[in-house]
Amino acid sequence: MEMATFSVSSATIIKDSLSRTSLLSTKNRKPLLPLSLCLTLKASKSTLTVASMSYDKQLAAAKNAASLAARLCQKVQKVLLQADVQSKSDKSPVTVADYGSQAVVSVVLQKMLGSASFSLVAEEDSGDLRKKEGKETLRRIIELVNETLASDGTYGNAPLFEEDVLAAIDSGRSEGGPSGQHWVLDPIDGTKGFLRGDQYAIALGLLDEGKVVLGVLACPNLPLASLASHNPQDDQEKVGCLFYAQVGSGTYMQSLDGSTPIKVHVTDLDNPEEASFFESFEAAHSLHDLSSLIAKKLGVRAPPVRIDSQAKYGALSRGDGAIYLRFPHKGYREKIWDHAAGYLVVAEAGGVVSDAAGNPLDFSKGRYLDLHEGIIVTNQKLMPALLKAVKDSLNEKASSL
Repeated sequence: MEMATFSVSSATIIKDSLSRTSLLSTKNRKPLLPLSLCLTLKASKSTLTVASMSYDKQLAAAKNAASLAARLCQKVQKVLLQADVQSKSDKSPVTVADYGSQAVVSVVLQKMLGSASFSLVAEEDSGDLRKKEGKETLRRIIELVNETLASDGTYGNAPLFEEDVLAAIDSGRSEGGPSGQHWVLDPIDGTKGFLRGDQYAIALGLLDEGKVVLGVLACPNLPLASLASHNPQDDQEKVGCLFYAQVGSGTYMQSLDGSTPIKVHVTDLDNPEEASFFESFEAAHSLHDLSSLIAKKLGVRAPPVRIDSQAKYGALSRGDGAIYLRFPHKGYREKIWDHAAGYLVVAEAGGVVSDAAGNPLDFSKGRYLDLHEGIIVTNQKLMPALLKAVKDSLNEKASSL
């Protein structure tokens, strides 16, 4: 985060910036602070306001909401994987989990924080559920949402009815933007992974004046231990991670069932040849050939680690890998809910997230991110070499067309 570079307490700033005459020179008096600094203070006003705020209450609500949504999704995925006759092309289970997750998050946030100024930018709306053919799916969603909320024991015994659940889902219609606070949710990031029984995430972030100030990733299938030591055949391996970050406070990880949080940090690796990198599991989601070319230019020897969802951001934040590359196919527009929570989790763990040209991601423009080519994530030491490799690879790819 960019901060004003001067040594003066926030109390002094507030006190001395209240009056223009206390900062600017007059005929008989020297200025307390130079004009250039006054302008810097003015330009940094929103940044200073965001940085000085505490989001502890919102963070507690977000952690609870994401954890409960994960509980709902786990229940649906377990039934899905146990049903051998279930076709992988049948999207109904993930539809139920997607809508149910969004409803749970919306309800929990509003119950814990109030609904007066609640704004949620999310993927789903209730349009299809209100149709005749959506009634059975809606019935299953309502049942799951009520079971999940009741299992927590803090939201009362009164069940939610059809219109309550539909309204909770439709609360995600906000457009976001540069003013005010907006929650940003992907209720199931990584639907293909969810259907396969692999990685997915409930990704919840908070924007304040267009800046991401809070991020929570609930990753039900991500091992608590590093992916480097992950053994898929070990039924005793503990899985289920909750990553969370608040601006200026670092990134923490705990188990989804509530273990003691530990502070995590990205790897401090500075040799690209020793780096491992993440990319999307599905080739339809990212240009694997471009990622391979970039890795080759960097001298990376390890094969890519391909996993679904923003679980990649969580894994990178604790040092499981050093680089994450995402280059969508031409015409695809990145949505803010695909990156907001993961962005802050990595940034507060000491990492850097930018577009392919090195520009910071701008979450203030509504539901979409306007990007140059793609998204790259790594640590401070590797970013210069990575940017060069990305630029050279993009130029090489363009010249070959």
